[in-house]
Amino acid sequence: MTTTTPEVREPAKPAERARRDRRGGGVMSSTGLYVATGIAGFFFLVPFYLLVRNALSTDTDITGENWKFFPTDIQWGNIGELFTDETVPFARSLWNSAVVATLHTAGVLLVCSLAGYALARIPYKHANKVFYAVLGTLMVPTAVTFVPSFVLVSSLGWVDTYRGLIIPGLFSGFTCFLFRQYFLGFPRELEEAARVDGLGYWGAYWRIVVPNSLNFFAAMATITFINGWNSFLWPLVIGQDPGSWTVQVALSNYMTNQTVIFHLIFMATAMSILPLVFVFLFLQRWLVQGIAQTGIKG
Repeated sequence: MTTTTPEVREPAKPAERARRDRRGGGVMSSTGLYVATGIAGFFFLVPFYLLVRNALSTDTDITGENWKFFPTDIQWGNIGELFTDETVPFARSLWNSAVVATLHTAGVLLVCSLAGYALARIPYKHANKVFYAVLGTLMVPTAVTFVPSFVLVSSLGWVDTYRGLIIPGLFSGFTCFLFRQYFLGFPRELEEAARVDGLGYWGAYWRIVVPNSLNFFAAMATITFINGWNSFLWPLVIGQDPGSWTVQVALSNYMTNQTVIFHLIFMATAMSILPLVFVFLFLQRWLVQGIAQTGIKG
């Protein structure tokens, strides 16, 4: 009769135990990360669900006591009602917002990038004083300059015009600050090579700096476009005629002291965020990397 000796395993070495613990901890951390991401995504999508649900409902479905996850009778006609409403020219307001936001973005990028590049690269004994003055504008409340700006624009005859909506906001102290900080970290060797080829500051900026900074420009363009699209107070004062309303001003006209048209408010809101979604989807490949390159230093 033969007997078998039980196999005796050697105790795991500390390094092996550490690797197993790391693998176990990695699985748990990944699971926790997925759960947290799922919960955050759920709460992020809830407002969009409510927006679409109410945009395709009647006012009774929106304010009624019997809440339904989605309306039984989907009101696709709300889209046609939105664009055929004669009291609020919503299609015109979308066009005005697109023009204002696009030209505003282009102007801010040009002016602020040139100012930031000059403050970062052109040797000037008062450059720091100018930079501190630019930072000082960030501490001035908008309400302080609102009335003088309106008086100036009105005296120029720019009320109800694109010029009045766009030109007063072409300079942003914060955007200029970000451009300066970015250009301080830009490789000087590239600009020195450009100067060897006979380029000046403008040539180095336009042919070398800009093509190699598209990620950062895209990030600033996205932020500036969203701010221009969502601007409300200044377009409300300057765009007094319905033909010069922007989309945010048009939205406010569905809620007055007498009536609140809920289904048109939600439908108009859904339509107004679609351009922002398209802009984000188009520029998202550059957006995160551009923001990471702001480089607050120098």
